[in-house]
Amino acid sequence: MSNRALLPLVFATALLAGCASQPSHPVAAPNGARASVAILETTDVHANVLSYDYHKLKADDSLGYERTATLIQRARDEFPNTFLFDSGDTIQGTVLADYQALVKPVRCDQELAIYRAMDAVGYDGGTAGNHEFNYGLGFLSQVTGTPMNVDGGHADRCAGPHFPLVLANVYSARDGKPIFQPWTVVTKTIEVYTADGSKLNVPLKVGIIGFTPPPIMDWDKRNLAGKVTVSGVVEAAKKYLPQLQAQHPDLIVAILHGGLNTAPYTPTMENAGWYLAGVPGIDALLLGHSHTEFPGPRYAGMKDVDAKRGLVRGVPAVMGGFFGKDLGVIQLVLERKDGRWVVNRDESHSEVRPICKAKDDCVPADPAIAPLVQKAHEAAIAYIDTPIGKSTLRMSSYFADEGNLTALAPVNAAQADYVRNQLPRLHPELAKVPVLSAAAAFRTGFGGVDDYTDVPAGPLTLRSAADLYFYPNTLAAVKTDGAGVKAWLEKSAQRFNRIDPAKTGEQALINTRFTGYNFDQIQGGIHYLIDVSKPVGQRIVSLTFHGKPVSPTQPFIVVTNNYRANGGGHFPGLDGGSIVLSVADGNREILAKWLEQRGTVGAAALELATWRFAPLKTRGPVVFSAPGGKLPVARAAGLTNISVLRDNGDGTATYAIDLAH
Repeated sequence: MSNRALLPLVFATALLAGCASQPSHPVAAPNGARASVAILETTDVHANVLSYDYHKLKADDSLGYERTATLIQRARDEFPNTFLFDSGDTIQGTVLADYQALVKPVRCDQELAIYRAMDAVGYDGGTAGNHEFNYGLGFLSQVTGTPMNVDGGHADRCAGPHFPLVLANVYSARDGKPIFQPWTVVTKTIEVYTADGSKLNVPLKVGIIGFTPPPIMDWDKRNLAGKVTVSGVVEAAKKYLPQLQAQHPDLIVAILHGGLNTAPYTPTMENAGWYLAGVPGIDALLLGHSHTEFPGPRYAGMKDVDAKRGLVRGVPAVMGGFFGKDLGVIQLVLERKDGRWVVNRDESHSEVRPICKAKDDCVPADPAIAPLVQKAHEAAIAYIDTPIGKSTLRMSSYFADEGNLTALAPVNAAQADYVRNQLPRLHPELAKVPVLSAAAAFRTGFGGVDDYTDVPAGPLTLRSAADLYFYPNTLAAVKTDGAGVKAWLEKSAQRFNRIDPAKTGEQALINTRFTGYNFDQIQGGIHYLIDVSKPVGQRIVSLTFHGKPVSPTQPFIVVTNNYRANGGGHFPGLDGGSIVLSVADGNREILAKWLEQRGTVGAAALELATWRFAPLKTRGPVVFSAPGGKLPVARAAGLTNISVLRDNGDGTATYAIDLAH
């Protein structure tokens, strides 16, 4: 069924899109029959319904579910037998999502914009990612249409997606039962061919079971502690797979919001896909969370992984990108043997299909999607454009890794001021402990050439605050000491590769395996040098506080967010146990209020020179990539040691940084 025919009857036809009706008299496939089944996957859409950047208030053709929907329709046209699943991190991630969750929350009888779009396309199932829990269990219960027997959960069945959500490893603390159904079976009619070439229509029963990352208990501790418990992915699979297998499905698809990691397994493992693939009974594996693609070069060389054909320990698997940029496709070849379907793993393979083959070569948006969410989209834009002040300074993250703190200094100043005001009242015994603040530039190009913070000098709006602080974290503060601050900064300094000063060829400055949102930069009177010639753990030198060397036992309060304070990013000493202040106020909202109270913000009100690289003379160039044409931004920030080496032809340029100056 074409999406173009959906507009007049969106809800009446939502479940039928792409789903064949069942035969009145099912026909069993004979031994020797073969079938090709395409398992389609979306993941980490993060509420990017439209191809639109809310921070820049402009269209962005490089992302958006409305374009993924086009790829889904094309795949359905290509393959006669398809199933479509979503691997989570679906309801959070854009201004639109925050508007519908926090500003003007949807009513019980209203469906979220992202789910309206997905229902128009038609899904067969999905699971919950870690970001599904960001807005609390009450909101999650409501918008997924899932009554939950948990503190704050909805007892009523509200409007949710028109497809089943399964999750096997999160349980209510009240009764120990899963908060979602752990598994279900989806039955559809497929075309198969017998050994003599005859075509038959037969039912295919596909069992699905879902999993989310166990560290949600740390990342969203405020929302989840005492309300739910979590088990490891492998443990949950072993617990519930026998129940699912007892339904005699033809195939079992595991939907994991997680990636691949071959480190020793623990029940708290964040990316346990490699181990889940080793659990007997799983025929296909859908991955997510890592914001990358599988199959793909990132996983080349991983043990028992075919990063070209898309096999993990022999199991066909796929991870379909993020932000609606891609569609994951597993092409399964099935053979009928001894009265059951068997996956021919030698002929099966996976691929990730991008919405954009090149920068200006993107598939068109499905026209059925935008009208479904237009009112919510326009309301979100109107809200985010609310004025809150002015700035005399351009605040950007183009060179945040190289020392431009303009996008971080307002965040750190707002966070520190908030805690300095609150701490004496709530913890008078800590009133005289120095307060520092840690923040990371969330947007440093991971999502593409436009994935940077850039707030120009001039009027500030709520959009500016959302651009400066991308995630809906809440504020937390921890008590530590000088040794803890140094360990924190040493962890952050893993953002950089170790540079060999004697090497004559180019050396990349940035360690791309260490994500930008984990490069915390601490401010509040702290100054330090980062020596990238040193090994990991030995890079922070000349650490001072107001000009004096920091003592290992010197006490500090460091303001951060709930994710970091509860162990997100695995920073030393940060496991939730050192928190002295945890509030419901969001970091972004605290920043917006601070900007509004200031009226006008400029360089004089901000700490813009907290750290720099230790002087290092290198024989060859040290390089990094950033958007082209931004050298004046570096110059304006005082980074005179940066130069342009070459234009890369894709909107980025290769820059060199002279570490000797």
